[in-house]
Amino acid sequence: MKRNRKGFTLIELLIVVAIIGIIVAIAIPNLLNAIQRAKQKRTMADMRSIGTAAEAYSIDYNAYPPAAAASIPILYGGIGYPAAGATTVGGNLRTYISPTYIRVMPVSDGWNSFFKYAVGGNNQDYGIVSAAKDGVLATPASSGPTTNFNVDIVFSDGQFTVYPEGVQQ
Repeated sequence: MKRNRKGFTLIELLIVVAIIGIIVAIAIPNLLNAIQRAKQKRTMADMRSIGTAAEAYSIDYNAYPPAAAASIPILYGGIGYPAAGATTVGGNLRTYISPTYIRVMPVSDGWNSFFKYAVGGNNQDYGIVSAAKDGVLATPASSGPTTNFNVDIVFSDGQFTVYPEGVQQ
């Protein structure tokens, strides 16, 4: 009697598993970087929305919304950088700009850390800061674009002064 064998050999299965492993090893770092970049872009969009609402408020009242507590910005590159004692955007800021200037105000960034908000110069300057991926609020080493997701994202007086850009670490 003649047997007709059908199926895959062990070598063929091992080759397929090895190829799938190589593809996964290449794809996972790119996927993780894409997830972090998406969180960063969402954070920057939310900060821009809060800043736009604060700007609209300032047009009506000739001053930016006050922070909930006294927080004096540290001048950073000529632009106010909120100190670590700055207040979160939640409580007090929400009462000034929501729902008139922004329907639903975001209070946390893509990494679930609260945005910080500070005003200075008799409410003529403002700053919004995200602690970014590491969740630690610290004065960045330099202004402008960085290549590290852990560096704070700073939005001050209508523009980003510190933000991640390019290939990230």
